[in-house]
Amino acid sequence: MATPISTVMSPARYVQGKDAITRVGEFVAPIGRRPLLVADDVVWGIVEEAVRTSFADADLPVERVGFGRFATPQAIDDLVETIRATDSDVVVGLGGGSAIDAAKASGHLAGIRWASVPTAASTDAPTSALAVVYSEEGEFIEYRFFPHNPDLVLIDTKLVANAPVQFLVAGIGDALATWVEARAAKRANADTMAGGLQTETGVALAKLSWELLHDNALQAIESVKAKVVTPALEKVVEANTLLSGLGFESGGLAAAHAIHNGLTAAPQAHGLAHGQKVNVGTIAQLVLEGAPAEEIEDFVVFTTKVGLPNTLTEIGLTVDDRDVLRAVAEAATVEGETIHNMPFPVTAEAVVDALVAIEGIARSIRAAHGLPAPELYRAH
Repeated sequence: MATPISTVMSPARYVQGKDAITRVGEFVAPIGRRPLLVADDVVWGIVEEAVRTSFADADLPVERVGFGRFATPQAIDDLVETIRATDSDVVVGLGGGSAIDAAKASGHLAGIRWASVPTAASTDAPTSALAVVYSEEGEFIEYRFFPHNPDLVLIDTKLVANAPVQFLVAGIGDALATWVEARAAKRANADTMAGGLQTETGVALAKLSWELLHDNALQAIESVKAKVVTPALEKVVEANTLLSGLGFESGGLAAAHAIHNGLTAAPQAHGLAHGQKVNVGTIAQLVLEGAPAEEIEDFVVFTTKVGLPNTLTEIGLTVDDRDVLRAVAEAATVEGETIHNMPFPVTAEAVVDALVAIEGIARSIRAAHGLPAPELYRAH
């Protein structure tokens, strides 16, 4: 049996700041001279002028291919064909997590380098050496792992400030799970997505992400509503993107993301952002592990103020949807899921019980603090 090792992974370079997109060519040029840009029409309409100018300054050609909604196996394979047809030597994912994940997966299959240029701080996907692959309907299929992280992650905080505020809120939901999951994986001495045991670095970065969010999230949300870049927004973007990315990958995932993956199979939750479903997974994990009442209360109050769901109602479900909840729980507890990084065995029945329990727990806490009652989400 091989000797256990601890390991940490990270992108080769991380760049963040106001108007960073105007320097994207400068940072892509050392990676490859024939880039393929992957961006949907909406994203391209926002960044095209800045990218073309920056690429011209760096003497790089502009070759752009569109992208759909999800990183599906077919979308990834189609990108591989485009990479080969254009003889590209670096693929650059621009936009949201799925476009970036598809770029990473296709770059790996085509044997070229890859870069992430998120236009919102909505997930921690950009920094990682893995991709989440979905069906055409948005149901989780698998994680795909790669031997290294992106060569570049570049995020423009001015673009983040001008993106819809719900993107930042979703990113906060994704990032809040990082410390809750990392500390559980630490208690279990579980392997991480980086392919080994945790380092103290990975755990510390996960905790720092949590702390920055608690201190700055509400201010950052107001900054985005006003479409301005502030120090609070810069800190939250770093927490959502870099710290959460490093923290989940080298700190460890546990129940929250596994429950998210199960929720992708519930039609009632379709249309919700990754971070919204993850947040429900996080409070369910807190209930599963018997977290102190004060901690659960703080989490419910804080996430309600942020605008994240912490009840079944807010993801389109009710406590009476037992068949759906059972299907979610079965998917969350399949062999190989990250829920088995919890420091105790977790059954599908226990997940159902936790999901049912969060409804009453969150409602009572919200009422006690004079916070709004949850409103039923209806999938489009």
